[in-house]
Amino acid sequence: ARSSTESEYRALADTTSEILWLRWLLADLETSQSSPTNLYCDNRSAIQIAHNDVFHERTKHIEIDCHFIRQHLLHGELHLISIGTLDQPADLFTKPHSPGRFRTLVSKLKLVTAPPT
Repeated sequence: ARSSTESEYRALADTTSEILWLRWLLADLETSQSSPTNLYCDNRSAIQIAHNDVFHERTKHIEIDCHFIRQHLLHGELHLISIGTLDQPADLFTKPHSPGRFRTLVSKLKLVTAPPT
């Protein structure tokens, strides 16, 4: 990736693919989801690219991903939501944290520790 924005945007495209696959799986199981799937991103520039239908020299190399994400936003399958960097629960899996920060992020995911058996 040439920038953090490009990296975040490519991650949005990959996540969009995963979301669509899960939505199709649910439909095959006759448990479809009618409301848009919330997709959280902590990079405002990536969110702006997703909603902006004008391409610039700086975004031309990610144009296919732009069309892909925008198509699913327009069809109402996704709802792209800005989230603060400190509130991003996905960071739990990608960055080291202090014990207190770790517990905070785990609580945001609604994960609990199972008692030993």
